Amino acid sequence: MTTHHASDPTAHPYTREMAMIHQVFRRESRLLAELVQDVRPGDTARARTLAEHWQQYTVGLHAHHTGEDELLWPALLPHLDLDAEQVLAMEAQHRELDGGIDEVQVLMDRWRQRALAEDRDELAEALRRHHRQLCAHLDEEEREVMPLVALHVNGEQWRAVGERGLAETPRDRLMIALGAILEDTSPEERREFLTRLPVPARVLWKLLGQRQYRRETTRVRGRRTTA
Repeated sequence: MTTHHASDPTAHPYTREMAMIHQVFRRESRLLAELVQDVRPGDTARARTLAEHWQQYTVGLHAHHTGEDELLWPALLPHLDLDAEQVLAMEAQHRELDGGIDEVQVLMDRWRQRALAEDRDELAEALRRHHRQLCAHLDEEEREVMPLVALHVNGEQWRAVGERGLAETPRDRLMIALGAILEDTSPEERREFLTRLPVPARVLWKLLGQRQYRRETTRVRGRRTTA
């Protein structure tokens, strides 16, 4: 099997939606390494900004993986036999990723204090390792496990996973989270995703959310205004 992408019109709707969410983590983990590497020695203000962005990123990634571990995999496993090993491998990879995140956090805390060049370089390398490890995990999940989810998980169970993630997102970050999902989508994907949202959410995105997301990405990315 091959990894599905959000733009693949033949993919199951669950698979397309998961690919859109995964693209956020692929993009932001890559950008974090690049942005950290670009910081001038001694620029502690910039280091604090990126440390805060890393914190938001890890909160989102943890919520995503916890939702899978606690809601999605338990809904899927009763339908599987030998394929259960692939799902259990996802749980193990989540734990391995947690170890890499802990390593980055230690280095991030050290770097943000004085923004030393040697600390920056060590941190950027740890972030690159995290990005590679994460992408390998997401690729395998989309290739091996999402076809099983599409076959065996019903709509109510799938919605419960999404509602769990929504409930764990701070209210003042909801539009930023939406913008992060929509950033790399095609116009068709964007329309499809937005039509599934309540009308008030769509109105808020149009009136305020787009500007809020642009401000956030400018603040975090600085001169690198695009991904």
